[in-house]
Amino acid sequence: MALPVPQSTSVTTATSSSSNFPSTSPRKIKISCSQLRFSETKQAHPRLMDAFKGNSALQVKALRESQGLTQEIINNEQKCVQIMDNESELFKEMKRRFLTFKKDKYLENLEHFQNLAKVQKPKFMVIACADSRVCPSSILGFQPGEAFIVRNVANLVPPYENGPSETNAALEFSVNSLEVENILVVGHSCCGGIRALMSMEDNKNSSSFIENWVRIGKPAKLSTKATATASDLNFDQQCRHCEKVSINQSLLNLLTYPWIEEKVANGKLSVHGGYYDFVDCTFEKWSLNYKGSESKEDGEYSIKDREFWC
Repeated sequence: MALPVPQSTSVTTATSSSSNFPSTSPRKIKISCSQLRFSETKQAHPRLMDAFKGNSALQVKALRESQGLTQEIINNEQKCVQIMDNESELFKEMKRRFLTFKKDKYLENLEHFQNLAKVQKPKFMVIACADSRVCPSSILGFQPGEAFIVRNVANLVPPYENGPSETNAALEFSVNSLEVENILVVGHSCCGGIRALMSMEDNKNSSSFIENWVRIGKPAKLSTKATATASDLNFDQQCRHCEKVSINQSLLNLLTYPWIEEKVANGKLSVHGGYYDFVDCTFEKWSLNYKGSESKEDGEYSIKDREFWC
């Protein structure tokens, strides 16, 4: 079995005690993986020539193969250099943005940021999708200290009985410790998580982390499928419908947490839904009508204060 070639190795050299040169401490020479391979290639040439002496066809073939290996090493080195250059440029841009933030935002509002360093009192807890196109701070203008934000695939809220997750840990902290006044669940168009939910087989055991997570939205999927049957929706339309239904399902799931329902019932906490369509840059906002939903059956809800921003 061939042993893997190390990425780099150190060779220790020292002068002989019988040498006429003055004694020195050992020196470590770093040899890269490509140097080792290239050295092996060069050493292989005479061995190949001895083995194939008298057979010119084999000599030519061996020489071509060794030259091909050398060219492969060169190409790989060039690719590595290009990748490193690209990464360097990405972080240079990131550094520029950070320094711009520090100059234009932090230093211009130094007192505000110093107060934030001591304590945070956000008014909002926001649950949004991890999608790179849906940044709540960018699309809704949240500034540092205004919103406690957690993002996950498909902006789902698991019900209380599902047990611990990073989402309900964030809910517990924001509601009980930070005492936020609003919880906003933000969904969006073209959601890959919802598409995965709509595409998966319901009763199939899966090792996929994505499928096991989005399964939380199964009630929204079933509701969508019932609507699709009645309204003859195609698959894309079903996904869009489910994107909005799943938001309301998450609002209902919020009420399964005793400490959330208690505060909502007492008027100390409000829960809201939002839907961002980044295709045409529009935003829908609505609130869950808790009193109107009390008399509803499981899975039913009443909403109020719907607004459409365009």
